[in-house]
Amino acid sequence: MITVSEVVESIRSVIDPDLGHSIVDMGLLREVILAKDRKGVKVNMTLTSPACPMAPELLAAVKQRALAVQGIEEAEVALVWSPPWDPRLDASEEVLDDLGIYDI
Repeated sequence: MITVSEVVESIRSVIDPDLGHSIVDMGLLREVILAKDRKGVKVNMTLTSPACPMAPELLAAVKQRALAVQGIEEAEVALVWSPPWDPRLDASEEVLDDLGIYDI
């Protein structure tokens, strides 16, 4: 049976081209919702900025990685902007270190 964790781990391989970290570790992945039949998935994600020039490529990569999970036949990826991305709240310790954010 497919789990949300499997989908998240597959998406973890999508790397933000500017920061060089997984979008999962950056906290850009907001929600993964499996269909009742577990053959479809909806992924809600955000970006570091609404003006991100790599948005189409990141969305396509997330969809591709979701579809790479064995048993997933349909994937939808939606951008959400609320709440806005805040690395202090969303990012992993490693990402924070690389960004030079130490005052949490």
